Amino acid sequence: MRVTPEPEPARRYTADRLRALPSLIGSAPPLDMAALPHDPVTLFETWLSEAIELGVAEPLAATLDTLDVDGLPDARTLILKGVDDRGWAFAGPRSSRKAAQLAAHPAAALNFWWQPLVRAVRVRGHVVEADPHESAADFAARSSAARDGLDPGDWTLWRIVPVRVEFWQGETDRRHSRIVYGAAADRWTRVITGKAADDAREGVQE
Repeated sequence: MRVTPEPEPARRYTADRLRALPSLIGSAPPLDMAALPHDPVTLFETWLSEAIELGVAEPLAATLDTLDVDGLPDARTLILKGVDDRGWAFAGPRSSRKAAQLAAHPAAALNFWWQPLVRAVRVRGHVVEADPHESAADFAARSSAARDGLDPGDWTLWRIVPVRVEFWQGETDRRHSRIVYGAAADRWTRVITGKAADDAREGVQE
């Protein structure tokens, strides 16, 4: 009688499959270290424009992470509504779980991943509610289908007022470039690590 050996745990097979999959297969645009701006909003606008121009699908999609009543993270994908010196804007119903979490813990993180460009942006900070007129204007700008079933007074616009913004670019040699902006009083600090730091020290522009 032939005995069939017991299969290895499924997690072993899953790990092997994950290791076999390629990663960082996009192509990153050049980074001009000599032209880095002093504030993260300007660099974000540049990277977002490049993502749009190079045809990245859904470039405004981002993952918003909030905290629930137990302090556990809760993440969902949504659309960026705007960015300026006031912060990164997003919206949703006031009656949503997201809104309840923000009311209890007015802080959040927002993550963008533009895979074809091997680029990510991470925004962390405090959350403030926008003026009601801005919320109403955003609701009015939605399509009729998107407004269906929503109460105008329930639709809310929020902004993440950042304390830290990280720009990450994958590198083939795994010396991934990081440009990190930190809020400090009335200015931004900036720390550069990875290949971008090496290029900056050498005065190299890719």
